[in-house]
Amino acid sequence: MSTDPARSGRRALRLLAGAALGAAATRAAYTALTRRPPGLAGRSGGELWDRTNHRGEPVTLLEGPAFVAGAAAAGLLAPGASGRVRAAALVAGVGSGALGGYDDLAGSGSSRGFKGHLTALANGEVTTGAVKILGIGATGLAAAAMAGSPARTAPGRAADTLLNGMIIAASANLMNLFDLRPGRAVKVGLLAGAPLALTSSGSAVVAAPLGAAAALLPEDLGERAMLGDTGANALGALLGLAATRLPRGPRVAVLAGLVGLNAASEFVSFTKVIAGNPVLNRIDMFGRRPAAPVRPAPPASGAAGAAPEASAAPATPN
Repeated sequence: MSTDPARSGRRALRLLAGAALGAAATRAAYTALTRRPPGLAGRSGGELWDRTNHRGEPVTLLEGPAFVAGAAAAGLLAPGASGRVRAAALVAGVGSGALGGYDDLAGSGSSRGFKGHLTALANGEVTTGAVKILGIGATGLAAAAMAGSPARTAPGRAADTLLNGMIIAASANLMNLFDLRPGRAVKVGLLAGAPLALTSSGSAVVAAPLGAAAALLPEDLGERAMLGDTGANALGALLGLAATRLPRGPRVAVLAGLVGLNAASEFVSFTKVIAGNPVLNRIDMFGRRPAAPVRPAPPASGAAGAAPEASAAPATPN
């Protein structure tokens, strides 16, 4: 990080401008999309995008497309990034978001995780998840190639492209694994993006998606909308692209962490780990609605000496 106060000040202004553009563009996109939800192939917008959450309340998946649209528009306008990096951000965000949207709208949920999708693929079944995994891998490599490499030799540039493509793809998949509770993926994105925003190389990339994610956090925490695969994959891919601007040593460390967490998800429940850690659980629950109270089953009809219905049990975390 530069110690030049003037340069640091300019970077801070660019970061704030990019975040403000991301927030404004995303709120505008969310308002437009929810006012008139787009339909597809004869299905109405409500039928296509509406879901029912664990409370039995309606929730929309349009938060994801709003994030992709807002982050993409702001990324093209935000100051500080080169043309190559802007193009790479467009490919990473929109490409990963589109593949996530395909899984959101067409996925059956019959197979889960890398192991499930790749096992199904080995058995001749092409799941939407397998298409997404392979597609996001290709998108990551394409975005990495567009962003370029400072290496002076062709082998060095090829190695950078492979390394950076893997970071983008692994980050996109990992962020989706956190989108299991209201606001969790957005919080993870904001916490992971904050250190990148302080670097001279990654701040221009990460500003717009951080602003876009923060603008949607109230909808997500209020359980009115969710990122879905569309938004979570796009957010992760853009954070991954920002991380590819780091020197090679830190990038290798980032990739190792991403691969380790993706692999751990096949055997460990992140939700259980978070719930079992007081600090992580407090962050996870911050701003969320309390869990719906669990009421005891009513007494059997006609039971002798049946007591009146007990009051609702204390709320417990989801």
